[in-house]
Amino acid sequence: MKNQPNPDVQKHDAKSLPSALTDIPKLINGKKPAVFLDYDGCLSPIVKDPDKAVLTEEMRDTLRRLADVCRVAVVSGRDRANVEKLVQLDNLYYAGSHGFDISGPNNMHTEPGGAKAAIPALEEANSTLDERLKDVEGVLVERKRYAIAVHYRNVPDNQVSHVLQVTEEVIAQHPELKKGPGKKIMELKPNLDWHKGKAVLWLMDELDLNQPGILPLYIGDDITDEDAFATLQGQGIGIMVGEHDEQTAAEYRLEDVEDVQAFLETLTQTIKSQQHL
Repeated sequence: MKNQPNPDVQKHDAKSLPSALTDIPKLINGKKPAVFLDYDGCLSPIVKDPDKAVLTEEMRDTLRRLADVCRVAVVSGRDRANVEKLVQLDNLYYAGSHGFDISGPNNMHTEPGGAKAAIPALEEANSTLDERLKDVEGVLVERKRYAIAVHYRNVPDNQVSHVLQVTEEVIAQHPELKKGPGKKIMELKPNLDWHKGKAVLWLMDELDLNQPGILPLYIGDDITDEDAFATLQGQGIGIMVGEHDEQTAAEYRLEDVEDVQAFLETLTQTIKSQQHL
């Protein structure tokens, strides 16, 4: 693989990042972007029920126009089939399950991270979690192809520690699995050296995007997106969405989904204007 993760990652105060909306032509500096985005919190607001995180027609149109002028990929913790169904655009690339399952135009479909070996452990862990958490109000154990997401956003405060403890215990029972933290979620993922950043590198290689005139942009809002921000540092640009107290490897920020849409719209126009120069 031509691209390698950056070992010297610099962290920034998330609250002091400059807005990516300020000067987009300067941001991309004459290069052609390749755009990678998370789904939840970037293309659709975070909601209590993951099934209700619906893409608006306006955002779908924005993505369609952007994908007409550059490569666009949605990189999500959701199942690939699920995020494809939500977006409903066939000119995009989709990396589901944090990049373990990737599809795209021209019948691309691959599972590059080697996660199939973890499926028996995921099945067993899912059964255990269903049984041990069945009496907890508001908990949602979501089985994905290559992960299990234990959602505790709707769990009463006095039950959250119990949910986390049970989940940790189940993870400890399966060396094939590891913990993946998120916003009000704890995930069980294959215990492999693979993440969103490596999925982006794989796509860049596969799509021949490792060229001086191409600038990868990654837009994300969650802890899992930090792998992609860190991976692209020095060769691309990471853009954090939303309010965050932590340090981040991203270099710019956007406030919310509306900001993301405004950024993508302006980016599309900027690319079109560059093509006419």
